[in-house]
Amino acid sequence: MKTVLSGIQPSGQLTLGNYIGAMKNFVKLQEDHRCYFMVVDLHAITVPQEPAQLREQSEAVAALFIAAGINPEQSNVFLQSHVPQHAELGWLMTTLTNMGELERMTQFKDKSVGKDSVGAGLFVYPALMAADILLYNADLVPVGEDQKQHLELTRDLAGRFNHRYGDYFTVPEPYIPEVGARIMSLDDASKKMSKSNPNAGSYIALLDEPKVIRKKISRATTDSGSEVKYDPAGKPEISNLMGIYSQFTGLSLQEVQNRYEGQMYGTFKKELAEAVVATLEPIQQRYRDIRESGEIGRILAQSAERAQEAAEITLAAVKDRMGFLPRKR
Repeated sequence: MKTVLSGIQPSGQLTLGNYIGAMKNFVKLQEDHRCYFMVVDLHAITVPQEPAQLREQSEAVAALFIAAGINPEQSNVFLQSHVPQHAELGWLMTTLTNMGELERMTQFKDKSVGKDSVGAGLFVYPALMAADILLYNADLVPVGEDQKQHLELTRDLAGRFNHRYGDYFTVPEPYIPEVGARIMSLDDASKKMSKSNPNAGSYIALLDEPKVIRKKISRATTDSGSEVKYDPAGKPEISNLMGIYSQFTGLSLQEVQNRYEGQMYGTFKKELAEAVVATLEPIQQRYRDIRESGEIGRILAQSAERAQEAAEITLAAVKDRMGFLPRKR
């Protein structure tokens, strides 16, 4: 059984992009993989976070994982900070990482542009991300296109460690679904749908009420003309909406195109909204049930305990190979 690891930051509301690009795939992968799904709260603090909001969002993201269909009896759902081996291996990986590798990270460039001061954590956190993956010797890592660069660094660090200290780490492979890995903004299909976008109309949050979802989709930007045709280069806006429709109905893009041949955008957008609402309403109800039950604390604790057992084995082996003196019991 291969091992899968992935995580989502608890900063801002989770969106359709998170669901389609990550969580929907998590549910599929857990059937025949050993899965570790994290709320990466240590990554979140690379930019300032309000403490109460960080606590609330961390619990909310974990509850949404489970509401979306991740079974905590099959998979491990835990907070990154609850497994201290992440931070320790993160430091060890930082010492193996070159400055030039971190300087080339496009996410760091994008997030630091125009700022007078940038925290060191934002610069070095790709080494912590590498540690997250290598701590469980993950075979597959579900990533969006924007995270492929970080996974390449992880692969490089795994190879560097293996060359220097002897083969130990699995060199992970990306898991990128053909459709849906990159859902774009509702107001600008040249930009990824992001929970950090200041324009709330640019994304659909998983906890948006049905009337809000319908309004956002009705106002979503469309290309000139009225043909529902999948053409990412020529018609990026409607192609993005068709990708969402495909993910929520199970129809292929060609089948979506055939269904709306000769029809206007209005009909398509109305039925897209209903397809999204029909999927999200049960998830939202399960989310409310989980939060009200108070079970999320127990689930996180049990998963963290299982994850820590696996993580400690890896960390001990890494420290031994690097020459650290073990503590006497």
